[in-house]
Amino acid sequence: MIEIRIPGGQDLALSHAIVDLNGTLATDGRLNAGVRERLRALAARLDVRILSADTHGSLEAVGGALGVAVERVAGGADKAAAVMRLRREGATGVVAIGNGRNDLAMFEAADLAIAVLGSEGAAAKAVVAADLVCTSGADALDLLLRPARLVAGLRP
Repeated sequence: MIEIRIPGGQDLALSHAIVDLNGTLATDGRLNAGVRERLRALAARLDVRILSADTHGSLEAVGGALGVAVERVAGGADKAAAVMRLRREGATGVVAIGNGRNDLAMFEAADLAIAVLGSEGAAAKAVVAADLVCTSGADALDLLLRPARLVAGLRP
């Protein structure tokens, strides 16, 4: 669980993270530098699930290497459905991290949405729908590992 007090705003109590793979944590299907260690540390605090259309065919290998749940999805509706499924299972708070147009519905369903504008770019609509934008997946994970960093970007 990660609890974040936002002065003048809505406090967050996060229990789950749904994270896109390609363009967010990986480039060309390979994990970006620093992501592995951060994801493992985050998995000690949150239930982490990686969702991906698996464009490069590396989803299963990445999930096995990280020891987190992975799910192959067909599109954005599947990602939003995953957030809603977590809510039905009693999730108290969900953070979504992604970069694509197919992450838009997931962002809208999550309690906190973080867009990653990395080397593979980011869909403009996803960036607009996000609560925060980072320049790498590692930076996005660091926001959750050091939650005081979230306060400045989320306070009204």
